[in-house]
Amino acid sequence: MNNIREPNEAAAAFIEALRQSQCAVALTGAGVSTGSGIPDFRGPSGLYSKISPRTFEIDFFLSCPAEYYKIAVEHIHPLADKKPNAAHLMLAKLEQSGLLKALITQNIDGLHYKAGSQNVIEFHGDVIRFFCMECDKPFDRMYIDRTLRKNSIPKCDVCGGLIRPGIVFFGDPIPLEALYTARKFAMQADLFIALGSSLEVNPAASLALDAYRSGTRLMIINRGPTCLDSAAADRYEVDLTVFSETVMRVI
Repeated sequence: MNNIREPNEAAAAFIEALRQSQCAVALTGAGVSTGSGIPDFRGPSGLYSKISPRTFEIDFFLSCPAEYYKIAVEHIHPLADKKPNAAHLMLAKLEQSGLLKALITQNIDGLHYKAGSQNVIEFHGDVIRFFCMECDKPFDRMYIDRTLRKNSIPKCDVCGGLIRPGIVFFGDPIPLEALYTARKFAMQADLFIALGSSLEVNPAASLALDAYRSGTRLMIINRGPTCLDSAAADRYEVDLTVFSETVMRVI
C-alpha cells in the first residue's frame, strides 16, 4: 500500500492515476463535507455527539414524527443551506475534465450538485426533497418549514398522509435505481476512489470492496483509518481541503 501524507505528492500521484484510468469512479463520505461546516457523524464533535443515532432510524421517524422534525429543523434541514467546499469543486472539475466518470455519495447535503457535478448517485437520498408516504406527492422544504412553524406535523395537502424526508433512513431499502447504478459503475471502474469515508456504513462501503474484489485499483483518501486500508493500492492521509486545492491548481 502506497501511503502518502504530503498533499503535493498525493495530488500529483492522484492526477497521474486518473490520467492512466479509463473509468474512474469516486465514493464520498461525510469527510468531504466537513469543510463546508457540516460535522461528520462519529467524530468527537460529530453529529452523534449532539443527537442520537436513533434519529436516522425509520422506526423512530414513523413512531415519533413530531420529535424527528423538531430535531431535523435544527440539525438536519440546515445542511441544504451550506455551500460547496474545495473537495466538492475539485470533484466537479474532474468530471468536467473527463477524468471522473461517476460520483457515488453517502452524503445527504446535495453539495455535489451545487458544486457542478452532474453524474451523481445519491446513495442515501437528500435533505432537499420530501414526499407523501401515501400518494407520493413531492414537497419542497419551504412547505415543510412553513408547516413546522405552525407546530404541526407535515401532512399532505391532497390525501392527508404523513410527509417524510427524501433521505434513506436506517431500516429503509436503498432506492433500487441508485443501488443498481452504483454497483454498475463500481464493477466497471478500473480506479475506485473513496474520499472522506471510514467505509463503515454498508451497503455503500461494500461498493469499494466489490470493486477491489473485481480487480479494480482501490484508492483511499481520508483522515484516519478505514476498514479497507489493507486492500488499498494507494492510501493518502491528507487534509482534504489542502489536497483538493492542490489538485485544482494542477488539472
